Parts: sequence; C-alpha cells; structure tokens
Amino acid sequence: MLTAGLIAGFGVTGPAHATEGKRVRITGEVMDTWCYLSGVMGGPEAVVGSAHHTCALWCAAGGIPVGVLTEDGTVYFVLVMEGSTDIVGTDTVLELQSDRITADGMAYERDGNNFLVVEKIVTNEGLTNHNHEDFGPIPGFAIPGLK
Repeated sequence: MLTAGLIAGFGVTGPAHATEGKRVRITGEVMDTWCYLSGVMGGPEAVVGSAHHTCALWCAAGGIPVGVLTEDGTVYFVLVMEGSTDIVGTDTVLELQSDRITADGMAYERDGNNFLVVEKIVTNEGLTNHNHEDFGPIPGFAIPGLK
C-alpha cells in the first residue's frame, strides 16, 4: 500500500506507448541503421551511399535493422516491407540497400524513435548517392590505427 502511494505520488509510469500510426509518403535512402547511428564506421556522410553499400548489404543480411534516411535526417526503422514481417536478409531488402526510394506506409513514433510499415514502394531510383570516390569502399577513418 505504501509502495503504491509512493509510485502514485512521484508520478512514475510505465514505458511510453507508441503513437497512433500516421499515413505517410516518405523519400529517402534505404540504409544500415547500426553503422549510421553508432558511428562505428565514421560520420553520417560516410555510412550511406556507394561508399557503404557493401557493409549495408552484410549488415542487412546479418539481421541489423534496415532503415530509411530521409533528406531532413529522420531515420525510420523498417518493421514491415510490403506485407512481409520477414525482412532480415530477404532478396527484397538486399536489393533495396542504399537505393533512394519513395514509399507509402504507416509511420509510428515511440520513445523518440521512428518506425515505418512500408505498404508499397512507389518509386526506386536506385543507388543515387555515389560517394565511394570521396571515401573509398572503406573510409580510412573506419580502419583502427589509421588517421
């Protein structure tokens, strides 16, 4: 009884609930969320596009969540891809890695993270961010010991 009163008095609540889904059309690059968010392979400009394509394929095949990075810098974690919740290493996901797409679907937000249920890929422009000449296939600053 005392514990319940203390919890109520301090306003402690459970985890935040997800927002209601919002119908969206987003455009952005299908990307590797681990390298982008962790910075393990360098800054945000080095972990997208053709410079990071091979790593993005390996990460997607290995189970790292796939995301869509929009031009305003918003990252959406993809939960469902055109009706399939099996998106780890599938041909569809691997074929889309590093491509610029426009997708229709439902967006959700929880605890500051954005999630996307892709209902339909409207357009696929392919790999448009050709930055491998700027960074090489593996940016030098991503190799331990090199500066």
